[in-house]
Amino acid sequence: MSSSQLSDATRLSLISRALARQADAWSELVDLYGPLVAHWSRRFGCDSHATADCVQEVFTAVYKSLDRYEARERAGSFRAWLWTITANKLRDRLRAERPHNRARGGSSAMMSLHAIADPHDSMAEVPDEEPTSTDELRSLMTRAMEQVRAEFEQKTWDIFIRSVVDQLSTQAVAEQYEVTAATVRKIRSRIMRRLRQQLGDARD
Repeated sequence: MSSSQLSDATRLSLISRALARQADAWSELVDLYGPLVAHWSRRFGCDSHATADCVQEVFTAVYKSLDRYEARERAGSFRAWLWTITANKLRDRLRAERPHNRARGGSSAMMSLHAIADPHDSMAEVPDEEPTSTDELRSLMTRAMEQVRAEFEQKTWDIFIRSVVDQLSTQAVAEQYEVTAATVRKIRSRIMRRLRQQLGDARD
């Protein structure tokens, strides 16, 4: 299959293909975001077994609720949605592991105790905002780039790398590859758009 044919075959976003229950798309989605979910889980105290369980639980929830996700054309929109799911799973796990002390005085007393915030409650350590480090974001982007790399001709990809990763000026890249500055900008835009699709942040 040529690069152009491959690009046509994969022009739909990863999310659209996953919604169509394509096995390869689900494999890509787990390969892409699984390490990040595992990182989040370890960050909040999960050991290797608990991390594996959490990753499985998160992607089971993603499978069931992906049809409710809407790409917002904003960097990190899918990642933020995935973090919300992961945070809820982590809180559920912490809640299940927390010692439960029965309060005397019936249900009213119990409800009153539950209404008081416990400063030592480990669930408070799981924030609403996604806690992703720069290194993890870099690793995520690297995985996304590896997944879409085969869709582009070598020269096209090289121009993108020199322009975006190496951060050479548009004019310098154009001169190096003997193309116009407009061509460099078009390539940069095209591949960045494809990466946003792969990351779940852009619509088809």
